[in-house]
Amino acid sequence: MAAPEFPVRALVFALLICSVAGYPNGKVTMSCGGMTPQHGHSPQSEPVHQITVSQMKFKPGDQIQVTVSGPPFRGFLLEARDAEDLSGPPLGSFTLIDSEVSQLLTCEDVQGFAVSHTSSSKKTEIKVYWNAPSSAPNHIRFLATVVEKYKIYWVKIPSHVISQPNAPPFTTPEATAQPLTTSPSVTHLTKPFSASECGNTKFCVRSPSNCDPENEPSCVFLSFTRDDQSVVVEMSGPSEGYLSFAFSRDRWMGDDDAYLCIREDQTVYIQPSYLTGRSSPVMDSRGTLKDMAWRLADGVIQCSFRRNITLPGVRNRFALNESYYIFLAEGAAHDGRIFRHSQQPLITYEKYDVTGTPKNVGGSHSSPLLKAHGALMFVAWMTTVSIGVLVARFFRSVWSKAFFLGEAAWFQVHRMLMLATSVLTCTAFVLPFVYRGGWSRRAGYHPYLGCTVMILAVLQPLLATFRPSLHDPRRQVFNWTHWSVGTAARIIAVAAMFLGMDLPGLNLPSPQKTYAMMGFVVWHIGTEVLLEIHAYRLSRKVEILDDDRIQILQSLTVAEAEGHVFKKAVLVIYICGNLTFLMIFLSAINQV
Repeated sequence: MAAPEFPVRALVFALLICSVAGYPNGKVTMSCGGMTPQHGHSPQSEPVHQITVSQMKFKPGDQIQVTVSGPPFRGFLLEARDAEDLSGPPLGSFTLIDSEVSQLLTCEDVQGFAVSHTSSSKKTEIKVYWNAPSSAPNHIRFLATVVEKYKIYWVKIPSHVISQPNAPPFTTPEATAQPLTTSPSVTHLTKPFSASECGNTKFCVRSPSNCDPENEPSCVFLSFTRDDQSVVVEMSGPSEGYLSFAFSRDRWMGDDDAYLCIREDQTVYIQPSYLTGRSSPVMDSRGTLKDMAWRLADGVIQCSFRRNITLPGVRNRFALNESYYIFLAEGAAHDGRIFRHSQQPLITYEKYDVTGTPKNVGGSHSSPLLKAHGALMFVAWMTTVSIGVLVARFFRSVWSKAFFLGEAAWFQVHRMLMLATSVLTCTAFVLPFVYRGGWSRRAGYHPYLGCTVMILAVLQPLLATFRPSLHDPRRQVFNWTHWSVGTAARIIAVAAMFLGMDLPGLNLPSPQKTYAMMGFVVWHIGTEVLLEIHAYRLSRKVEILDDDRIQILQSLTVAEAEGHVFKKAVLVIYICGNLTFLMIFLSAINQV
C-alpha cells in the first residue's frame, strides 16, 4: 500500500486554482471584501460588461432587479455598497431568480450579502433581486467582478447610483473599474544558471544530486545566494507548465511560503503564493520580489528573483534566516492556471537555513517509510513467497528427509519462507499508516487490495496450524483451502504492487517499472510451467518402462535422480532471476 500523499504530502503542493474563476462552484466567500481574484494576473482596465437595475429610486424594503450582462463569462461576484464608501461592507441582501446559475454567499457572517456563480459554464446574463435594508444609506452602487477566463477578469465594475427619494444629490465622482497596479519590472535571462558555486557562495538543492543545469536539461536546480540583507533565488528545470518551491516548517503541505514560475505561451510569470492546507495556493502580490528575470529554452523553465531576508508587516512571507524544509515541484498549467502536480515534490532530508553556510543538498520524492513499505512488500511477494510456493509444489521428493523436529526438509523451508512473508507483510502494512497518520483517500484501490493481502497473509499461517493429519478425511479440504487462499493472496499482491508503483508517494520510473513487473510475472509463471512439464514427462517415462520389476525400480531410481538434479538447477536459476528483478525494484525505490 503506498502512500498517500506526501508532505506536501507531501507539498503536495496541490497547486490548483484559486479565487473567483479558480473556484468553479462559485464558493468565493474569501473574496467578499476586495472582490479581487487571486490569480496572479492584473485585472483588465476597460469593462465590457454592464450592470443594470430595474429602478433608479428605492426605499427600505424595496426589491430591485439587478442584471449583469455582456460577452460570455464564467464567473462573477456581485455586491451592493454604499456609493459614498465603496470600500465599506456589503449592504442589503439578495434573492435568487435562477438558482441553477447563481447562489447566495455569506459575507461578514451574513447570508445573502453577495451573489456568485454556481459553475464555470459560460453565461451572458445573470439576474437577481436586491432587497433594500431598513438602514440603507442614501445612495447605493452595485459592484461586480466578472471573470472571462483565469487570466482575463474585471474587478469592481460599477453600476449607476440608485438613491432614496429624498436623498441629497450624489456628488461623489463616478467610480471606475479598479485601476491597474504597476507590475514590477521583469527582464530576460541570457544563459543557463551555473552550479559551479554550489557549496561555496550558493546554497543549492539539486535533483539528481550534483547535476549541472548548464549542461543537463533534466537537472532540477534551486539556489539561494545571500547578498547583504536580501537573497537571490535561481530555479530551473524541465516543465511545460510550472516550477515551484516552498519553505515549510514540517514535511506536510500547509501554512507554507511558496513561489511559482508559471509558463504561459512563451512567457514566464513569477508569482509568490501561500499554501493553506492541502488545497489551492493563495496567490500574493509580487511587490515583495525584485530583479525578476526568466528564460525558456528547450523545454526548460528558468526564473530568478531577489527577496529581502525579512519582510516586517508582510503576511505569509517567512523570514529566510530560519530553518525550513524545502519543497520542489513541477506540474501542468494552462492559460495561466496551474494544476496539481502528478508526482510527489522533492523534499530535503532535513531543515536548512538558506542564508547560513552555503551547502549542496539533495532530497527525495518519497518518504523513507513509504520506501521501506515498498521494499518489504517486494521482498515478501516477489521472493520469499514465490520460492516457498515452488518448494512446496515441486520439491517434496527432492527434500523428503526429516530435517528438524521430525519434519521433512521441504516443509521446513516452505514454512520458514511463508512465515517470513507474513512477518514482512505485517511490518510493511503498518508503515503507510504511521506515515499518513490514518487512511489515505487518494491512493485508489491500492490500500483496499493491500488490506485484503494483509488479511490473507495472516489467515494463511493460522489455517496451517489446524492442518489435519495426512490420512484424515478432511486433509483434502484443507489442501484445497490452503492452495486457494495462498493463490488468491499472490494474485492480489501482484495487482496491488502494479497499482502501488504508480502512486505519487513512490512513483517508480515509467515504463521500466511496468516492464520489470511483467517480466517477473512471466519469469515465475514460466518456471512453474517448466517444472510442471518436467514432472509430467518424468511420470510418463516411468509408465512406459518394461514390466520387469527390477528394471522398473532401477529406471525409476535413475529417473528420479535425473529429475532431482534438473529441479535443483531450475531452482538455482529461478532464484538468481528472482533476485535480479528484486534488485531492479529496490534500486528504483532507492533513487526516488
